[in-house]
Amino acid sequence: MQFSSATTDLWSSRTMQPYLSLMVHYINTSWTLRSICLQTAYFPDNHTGDIIAHGLKDALSSWGLLEERLVCMTIDSGTNIIKALKDNNWPSLQCFGHRLHNAIENGVKDLRINRAIGVWKKAVSAFSYSWKKRRDMTELQAELGLSQHLLISESPTRWGSLQKMIERFLKQEKAITRVLGADKKTHHLVPTWQDLEVLEATNKAVKPLQDFTDALSGESYISVSCIKPVLHLFKTSLLLPEEEDLELTKTIKANIMRYLESQFCDLEKEELLDMATLLDPRFRTTYIDASKLEVVKKERCLRSLQLYHRGSWSLSCSREHPTKKENDSGCLL
Repeated sequence: MQFSSATTDLWSSRTMQPYLSLMVHYINTSWTLRSICLQTAYFPDNHTGDIIAHGLKDALSSWGLLEERLVCMTIDSGTNIIKALKDNNWPSLQCFGHRLHNAIENGVKDLRINRAIGVWKKAVSAFSYSWKKRRDMTELQAELGLSQHLLISESPTRWGSLQKMIERFLKQEKAITRVLGADKKTHHLVPTWQDLEVLEATNKAVKPLQDFTDALSGESYISVSCIKPVLHLFKTSLLLPEEEDLELTKTIKANIMRYLESQFCDLEKEELLDMATLLDPRFRTTYIDASKLEVVKKERCLRSLQLYHRGSWSLSCSREHPTKKENDSGCLL
């Protein structure tokens, strides 16, 4: 089978059994983006870079996929999986949604933010374990004309949960304060004005970024060509300090942007992103450094010729697997 790109990930089942997944992505003869999960294999070996590298080679080989036709493999930020791809000398990109999530986590590393969020999590617990507080909360929401939403807490594994938690708190702050303040056992959980200021500053910095976490992690459309335009938008607009910003907001914005720039400064990855942007008719050369434009164009022509001579424009299947079912476009299912 000839293919274009792939995604791999290591994960654990509910019973904590380790698995290695492999998914391939390609354009079929109808010019439709298709993604197929080829395998989710039990992977009990140690998750070191070299063992993962061998596991991925075996996975491609078992499906008759040639390494030299792998344009790019999408991975997470795990050091072991990053090492595995380097050991195999395979081109790779880390998931943008995952990187943005890490950038935000890095950007909000501040003792003031930690304190404010810590108090808020205790407040959420107080409501979770008291039906009376939830009842009083509902009554106050109606009285104050607030949306009758439940409180939410942060989940480290859920992208964007920190911002959603802060935003929900700020919207419900008046009702929360009155309920907590009415009980001497929870009065100490009433947020101070400093806590509110910290949460508002944090929310202002990270809220505009949340939509991009999921938008650039989709699998039903091409998203890699949008990375450079989005980074440009962040740098020139969304993460650009404004005059009315609090110092904490400015610091968070600067930290996030600095982290993202450090993650996309690799020459090989920059070339891949330039190539993807060039091929997107919405962007073309807009976000490519003018000094590198001719080099990028020549490289694109060279790769096109190489693909043509190798027959990679046709998505034919390897005949080494005659028992595997094929779809109408001739690709393995």
